[in-house]
Amino acid sequence: MKYQLLAETALLTHGLTTISNDKLRERFPENFSGLVWVDQGEIVTGNIDSFIPFRDRGTELLRIDSGMLDQALENKSSGALTASGTIAVAAKWGVPLVVTAGMGGIDKTEASPMSNDLTALAIFPVSLIATAPKDMLNLPATVNWLKDHGIKVLGNDRDVCDGFVFTGETVKLSGKYTGTIPVQGGVLVLNSISPKRRFTDKRILDQAMARGEEARRNGQLFHPAVNKTLDELTGGRSGEMQLQSFIDNIHLALAAKLSF
Repeated sequence: MKYQLLAETALLTHGLTTISNDKLRERFPENFSGLVWVDQGEIVTGNIDSFIPFRDRGTELLRIDSGMLDQALENKSSGALTASGTIAVAAKWGVPLVVTAGMGGIDKTEASPMSNDLTALAIFPVSLIATAPKDMLNLPATVNWLKDHGIKVLGNDRDVCDGFVFTGETVKLSGKYTGTIPVQGGVLVLNSISPKRRFTDKRILDQAMARGEEARRNGQLFHPAVNKTLDELTGGRSGEMQLQSFIDNIHLALAAKLSF
């Protein structure tokens, strides 16, 4: 097994608009080489230094999820991988674990489709370490869907989830994470940000979501627009929080023991 884990690159490419390349190099674990993306139809892995030139092309890059991966490879496309896209790559390569920060889930409105992050966890033999489902999502419905589809949803040091960068409803999980990841998949570990560090003013989230919906209506990407607005309204603190959470999740994944 060449890799124990892979990390998505959609957040670093499109979601952290106020984080400079220099800051990424300064903060990111330089020896971690499990970042993964697609460049001209080829799956590429590397460390933060090899990823930065790809990030610089962000405006021309796709956001590739598991449903788009095979077509992107066939069409020689280039793009950053979401959590589900990374899970699909991990399944191809026999890698048991993927890392993200905020993950997808079930939207609060029936008009929006369910994220491929959920279906990828249910379909592929890969586990995921994330911070939490994103704040604009229906957290109870997301956690319950995963449980109903055979996924153990575990909290690191706690057996509940109550939000991502905002504090929301408290939802009971399957249990607490013990530090072991099964190689056959079927586990989601949520490594929550401390509630003391999260935002409490939900008007900020409402404004960001409205900006995301506007972007979607204009044919642009929803989540990057939301993240950009959150950064604008929080003086860049949202991006800083998400970056540190992503790095913390990588360290947690590196310390995981695999069970066969």
